[in-house]
Amino acid sequence: MAAGLLRPRGGGAVFVCLSPVHAVRRQPAPRFACLFRAALTLCALRVTHAPQREGKDIVHLEIGQPDLPTPAAIVAAGVAALEGGNTKYTSPSGTLELRQAIADYTTRTRGLGACEAVDPDEVVVGPGCKPGIFMSILAVVGAGDEVIIPDPGFPSYANAITVAGGVTVRVPLTSEGDAFELDALRSAVTPKTKMIVVNSPGNPTGGMMSMEHLREIGKVALDCGCWVMSDEIYSRLVYEGVEPGMASPSLLSIPELRPKLIMADGFSKTWCMTGWRLGWAVMPKALAERVSLLVVHCFGCTASFTQTAGLTALGPALDEHIEGMVAEYRTRRDFVCQTLNAMPGVRCPVPKGAFYAFFDVTSFGLPSAEIASRILDDGGCAVLPGADFGTAAEGYLRISYVSSVPVLKEGLQRIGTVLAGLNK
Repeated sequence: MAAGLLRPRGGGAVFVCLSPVHAVRRQPAPRFACLFRAALTLCALRVTHAPQREGKDIVHLEIGQPDLPTPAAIVAAGVAALEGGNTKYTSPSGTLELRQAIADYTTRTRGLGACEAVDPDEVVVGPGCKPGIFMSILAVVGAGDEVIIPDPGFPSYANAITVAGGVTVRVPLTSEGDAFELDALRSAVTPKTKMIVVNSPGNPTGGMMSMEHLREIGKVALDCGCWVMSDEIYSRLVYEGVEPGMASPSLLSIPELRPKLIMADGFSKTWCMTGWRLGWAVMPKALAERVSLLVVHCFGCTASFTQTAGLTALGPALDEHIEGMVAEYRTRRDFVCQTLNAMPGVRCPVPKGAFYAFFDVTSFGLPSAEIASRILDDGGCAVLPGADFGTAAEGYLRISYVSSVPVLKEGLQRIGTVLAGLNK
C-alpha cells in the first residue's frame, strides 16, 4: 500500500501504511499481500471519520461519493422489483434483459455502427465496475506478465495485477493528466507485456484522452499483440467536446482492437448509484465465458432487483438527468479550480471529465502525505495525497467536487489557510 494512507496516531492523523499482517507477525505470499492491506477508500474513510467521532468538525473532500440522489425513477423501479418478489438468483453474467440494454446503451453512447454493435453475449454484469476490471485481469494475466498502467492512476489496477501474479509497469501521464507520455509508453512495452490499462476520463486527474491519442495507444497495443483494458466509469461525466447523449472518446470505436479489448463501465457515477453496486464489462465472447466462471465461484451473481433498477437507468429518457448533473459538476469544477489556482504556490489543471481536482503543491517542499495530514489535523478538511495514486503523483493532492458549493467553499478555505501557514 502506498505510504500515503491515513491512520490516527496520538490524537493526530498520520499517513502511513496499514497492514494488519504485521500485528500477527505473519508474512503473506507477496502475490496476495495487497489484500491484507486496507483499501484506499476504506482506509481514508476510517481515518477521516475518526476525528468526527471525537466531535471534531471535518469537511470531507476525499472520496468520490456524489451528494446528488439516485434519480427517482430508478429508485421506484428498484422498490417495485423488491415488492414484486424479484429477489432470486440470476445468470452469473447478468440477466439477458439487462445485458441487452447495456449492449444497446454502449453501442448508442459510443457511436458504434451496426457492424461494431455490442452483443449481449459480450457483456458481463457485476456488483460495480471493479469486479469487471478485477475478474478480467485474473482471466487474462498470468505469473510474470507485465501490465502497463497510468501513473498516476486508480490504485486497484496494481492490486489486481499483483493478485494475478503479474508485474505492474507504471507509465507517466502528461502534466495535464490527459494522455500517456507516448515515448514512455512505447519504451515500456516488452515481449512480456500482456495488457495496457487506460482510464479516460481518469482518476485522480480528471483528464480525458482525445480520440487521436487513443488511436496511438491502439497502435502500440496492436503492434505488441497485447490486451487493452479501458476503464470508462466516468465516460458520461465530460464537460466539453462531447455531444449530448454521448460518452467520452472510446477505444471501442477502433474495430481492430475489439478481439483483445475489455471495456469496464458502471452505474455508480453516471446515475449516482454508488451504494447499489452495479456495473458491467464488455469483452470478447470467449473471455466473457471465462469471466462468468470466475463470477460463479466468487459472488455468484448480481442482485436481481438491482439489475431491474439498472434497466431504467440506461434509456435515453434519463439523459436529461445526466446533462443536469454534468452542468452542476461543471459549476463546482470551475469554482474549485479558480479558487485553488488563486492560492499562492498551487497549480490546478482544469479537468475535462470525472469530478476530481488534482493539484500541484510541490512548491511547499513537503511530501504530499504530510501536507494532507496537516490539512486534516490543523484545518479539519480531508483530502488524499498524490502518493496514493503512484510514484509520479508525489507532490499532488486530490479532492473530489461532488459536494455542494458551500461545502466546497468551506473546505477550500480550510485548505488555503493551512497551505498559507506552510509558506511562513
